[in-house]
Amino acid sequence: MKYFSIDELIRSSVASVRGIDNTPQESVVNNLSRLVSMVLDPAREAMGSPITVNSGYRCPELNRAVGGVASSYHLQGRAADLTTGSVAGNRRLMAILGKLPHRELIWERGGRWVHVAI
Repeated sequence: MKYFSIDELIRSSVASVRGIDNTPQESVVNNLSRLVSMVLDPAREAMGSPITVNSGYRCPELNRAVGGVASSYHLQGRAADLTTGSVAGNRRLMAILGKLPHRELIWERGGRWVHVAI
């Protein structure tokens, strides 16, 4: 992992505030590692500038707390919500992610972030 860490992908302000333990199981860590190596690091390399993870892994309790769907790939550590900090940057990120392996690629909330899942 060159640009992203497991800690970054499991960090959640909602979990912190609500006292939710968002520690992943080993299978989830393996999925997060695959997500980083197959998608996130290559995207960051192509962008040439920072990408922020808004949301990565979510345990079931955290997923419910943020209003996530029961079938969310976030629950398996296979998804991340990303932003460059601007709609224009996110548009470029979306184009880059479209060329990388993914199962889902969603333009969220008018481009406030991009959701990608493997």
